[in-house]
Amino acid sequence: MKDIFRLMLLPLQAPMLLVLMGVSTYQGMHWSHALETGGTQMQELTTLVWSAECLQAMLIVFVCTMPDLVIRQLSIVMAASRVVSLVVTLLLVTIGGLYLLHLNVLANVLIMGSAVLLARLDLLRVRVVPPPLVLAGVLALLVLGGANFGRLLVR
Repeated sequence: MKDIFRLMLLPLQAPMLLVLMGVSTYQGMHWSHALETGGTQMQELTTLVWSAECLQAMLIVFVCTMPDLVIRQLSIVMAASRVVSLVVTLLLVTIGGLYLLHLNVLANVLIMGSAVLLARLDLLRVRVVPPPLVLAGVLALLVLGGANFGRLLVR
């Protein structure tokens, strides 16, 4: 009973979770607005674009929640050989740079990443430290739930 009460009070103890929910709701409204401004051709691709935005949000949550695991796995791949290291580095820099050069995408990534990192830091402050995969799942559900709520608000 005490654990359930503690979980219910968690948004009051860690207010950055509410900020993360607000940011994801705003992002969901922004994504939906961008989808509606297009013509009839864009309406056909609405689900594809929405899925790409949700995938991007989940990737941001995953990288910001478990940076040590991501970097460790990347280091293992790059330590295999110099050729693999060079190819991986070139691919990451080229594809990542081209993707982030579009200013709107860079802004979305920075805002969502900052909100996730602040929520994670606030959970550490109140000593709520679940396993990394569980935390990534919970934060991903929170972000996707907020984005869907924002999408429903626009309709």
